[in-house]
Amino acid sequence: MSLLQSWPEPIVRVQSLSESGIRKIPDRFMKPPSDRPYNKTDPTISVNVPLIDLENLNSSNEFLRQETLDLVSHACREWGFFQVANHGVSHELMEKTRAAWHEFFHLPLEEKQNFANSPVTYEGYGSRTGMEVGAKLDWCDYFFLNYLPEALKDENKWPSLPVSCRKLIAEYGEELVKLSRRLSKILSIGLGLNEDFLHQSFGGDSETSACLRANFYPKCPQPDLTLGLSPHSDPGGITLLLPDTDIAGLQIYRGNNWLTVKPIPNAFIVNIGDQIQVLSNAIYKSVEHRVIVNSNKERVSLAFFYNPGGDKLIKPADELVTKDCPALYSPLMFNEYRSFIRTKGPCGKSQIESLKSPR
Repeated sequence: MSLLQSWPEPIVRVQSLSESGIRKIPDRFMKPPSDRPYNKTDPTISVNVPLIDLENLNSSNEFLRQETLDLVSHACREWGFFQVANHGVSHELMEKTRAAWHEFFHLPLEEKQNFANSPVTYEGYGSRTGMEVGAKLDWCDYFFLNYLPEALKDENKWPSLPVSCRKLIAEYGEELVKLSRRLSKILSIGLGLNEDFLHQSFGGDSETSACLRANFYPKCPQPDLTLGLSPHSDPGGITLLLPDTDIAGLQIYRGNNWLTVKPIPNAFIVNIGDQIQVLSNAIYKSVEHRVIVNSNKERVSLAFFYNPGGDKLIKPADELVTKDCPALYSPLMFNEYRSFIRTKGPCGKSQIESLKSPR
């Protein structure tokens, strides 16, 4: 059986629908009225999540270094999101990698189908997640691949066209692993813990996992009826998003409103995942977010996920559990959590909150 046939329903590429000239989206993409993007949103409302200059961590001025650490800690506690500038990743590499993925998504369909994914691993070129028959789908195509651990990394599964793609993906992944490890130290310090706490909790150099999802959001004739990505919180650890800076699409749920994030050129959008909310005993917040689409412009974004190893047991840090602040979550392996959310649906706040220990 082919990979395409392993899905419960025929796979429809969203880009092909968009380019066919349809004026109405198929029913399977229409969200219920309560979930439509402008139901509880003023599309004119946009927000800049905190922007933090990491260069200040290299300053000889101790006040500047501490101020930067405090800004990251505050963003993790109050927002769950922030943007980082002067992060050490080459701006040229960022732009070339995004451009290569844009070129991939504009290859002939038959070329992309050579990398079609299956629901077993999701690795490769895809257009849906989940096996539920009749599920409402998102207006998005994607390509998912693994970086870490090394045993899961298979460059033969990465796009072979454009010819520069595999080399760029490898270089980009290497740089984002470095940045993620740096951020894990900063986040650990912000919790008052040893700087290696999160790195070791994730599995250290040998077990920590990392993967990339390249998202393609085609033009949509009815963007008010659907979403590029449905509301969810990220199940893993740290997410680094390289957005399309020409047009905003990411929205975060804050203060009972959906707020559109304004991307800063050459900055990464960072957000906290569910496993760090657990490890921090809910001091750091994993926040629900979604993606809207546009009738006039397509978008490409790259989401890099830095996660615990699948067999790592995740629980609140002992140092953060006291009589006054008992453990809010029971220990659970990361693979068990991923299995839970795949069974129950999108991993929004209700999902992570449902795992809280009885009190």
